[in-house]
Amino acid sequence: LMMTAYRWWIVHLLLFTSTSARSDFFTSIGQMTDLLFMEKDLVMSLKDYIRAEEDKLQQIRRWADKLEALSAAATEDPEGFLGQPVNAFKLIKRLNTEWTELESLVLMDMSDVFVSNLTIQRQNFPSDDDQTGAAKALMRLQDTYQLDTDTISTGQLAGLFSVTPAHLTLTVDDCYDLGKVAYSEADYYHTELWMAQALKQLDQGETSSTVDAVAILDYLSYSVYQQGGLRRALDFTKQLLELDPTHQRANGNLKYFEYQLSKQKKVEGREDEEQQKQRKESQGRHDDYLPERNKYEKLCRSEGIRMTPRRQSRLFCRYYDNGRHPRFVIGPVKQEDEWDRPHIVRYHDVVSEKEMEKVKELAKPRLRRATVHDPQTGKLTTAHYRVSKSAWLAAFEHPVVDTINQRIEDITGLDISTAEDLQVANYGIGGQYEPHFDFGRKDEPDAFEELGTGNRIATWLLYMSDVQAGGATVFTDIGASVKPKKGTAVFWYNLHRSGEGDYLTRHAACPVLLGNKWVSNKWIHERGQEFRRRCGLLESD
Repeated sequence: LMMTAYRWWIVHLLLFTSTSARSDFFTSIGQMTDLLFMEKDLVMSLKDYIRAEEDKLQQIRRWADKLEALSAAATEDPEGFLGQPVNAFKLIKRLNTEWTELESLVLMDMSDVFVSNLTIQRQNFPSDDDQTGAAKALMRLQDTYQLDTDTISTGQLAGLFSVTPAHLTLTVDDCYDLGKVAYSEADYYHTELWMAQALKQLDQGETSSTVDAVAILDYLSYSVYQQGGLRRALDFTKQLLELDPTHQRANGNLKYFEYQLSKQKKVEGREDEEQQKQRKESQGRHDDYLPERNKYEKLCRSEGIRMTPRRQSRLFCRYYDNGRHPRFVIGPVKQEDEWDRPHIVRYHDVVSEKEMEKVKELAKPRLRRATVHDPQTGKLTTAHYRVSKSAWLAAFEHPVVDTINQRIEDITGLDISTAEDLQVANYGIGGQYEPHFDFGRKDEPDAFEELGTGNRIATWLLYMSDVQAGGATVFTDIGASVKPKKGTAVFWYNLHRSGEGDYLTRHAACPVLLGNKWVSNKWIHERGQEFRRRCGLLESD
């Protein structure tokens, strides 16, 4: 048991050391809280600098006011003023000594402390890639939850505020930058949406010192053209030329768009209604690599859930003692049926607040970008469809981890000696894990062969936080949606009794819309379960 745990620990340690600890801040709110406190420290340092500059200016102002009054009196009768030996001495002294001292004061750099602090902290700043990732996360939320740009820009993501605080709104510059990120990814659909929002806010009277309508219309016309909207692209180009008649690219585009539009009209004249409809439907958001995208996003919005009233009536809550297990005879656990086929159950109040906080505390300094098994190579790698940060905790690292592992074994009746270490994950801005299987499929290289523990027979998923909006676990093939609830764990079998994978367990973690999502997973493997199955210690699947 100890050797197996140690082996897992070494595998994960090697994984950590090969992953950059500095990248992907946006994938973990747990780590982004450090950025907030760092920014607070920088603001305090900046305020200290401002106060130092104000003190310096106040000294200079007092000196200038004193000299102004003295000079005014002296120049009314210069000879009479200098006829006083004391005045003559003080004039010479001022010019020889005091003005030099004033020069030193003016030249004194009060920014040294602030600049030094900023330089030290800059190494912890998010990178351009992090900013791009955060922008793409907002667009992911926009698509998944069908939010319009105005809803996001005005800070009304979930209608939590009657009056939106200013820090929750997006400026013209923010919308423009989001559009530029989309443009850099050749995502002309989102480029159009965010440039249109920037233009709308300019038209409503918002000002910007860096962005003007000409720059926005330039992006708008091109992004609309790339989506096949020739007529609208031409309209945007004409608007741009009204503001800047000498714009070289717009003048070139005007002639090109007019020529293309005349050709398109001839083609449209030969198309029937069905062909025109198909051409219009091809515009807009493009299909991607995920064939079940629409189904997945609908479930994230709590749409398309396929549970009939009759099936619902057969789902129950019960007190569960796992066949009168000694630990649960007096205090059974609360078990709730979440789904019937495959059987998905939720256990309530299975960990304490103190235990969850300790797990987060242990995991936080070790959070790294979560990895997946590449089906082509069988190796661990990061993937754009899994956006979170994770850490692995071995049983021997802390008694709380060992206690949780033992509790999982007692509740499920499965041998966890060959299970993977406890994986702790934290989802940040738009954090998600798109549809996937937990078990290794036959058409993949055996991801678990080197461990010698067999396939993943079952999944234990513990929610360690409540989530304000989004973040559900959805099962795309069966139309099920399980919402996060702090202190509860969801459990299901990934394999049939035959050892074949249960393809109905394909599932996903929906993007977090509002809040902070902490979970921990325990993947239990086949090896070690044979004796329990023979002795009737395992539930039927």
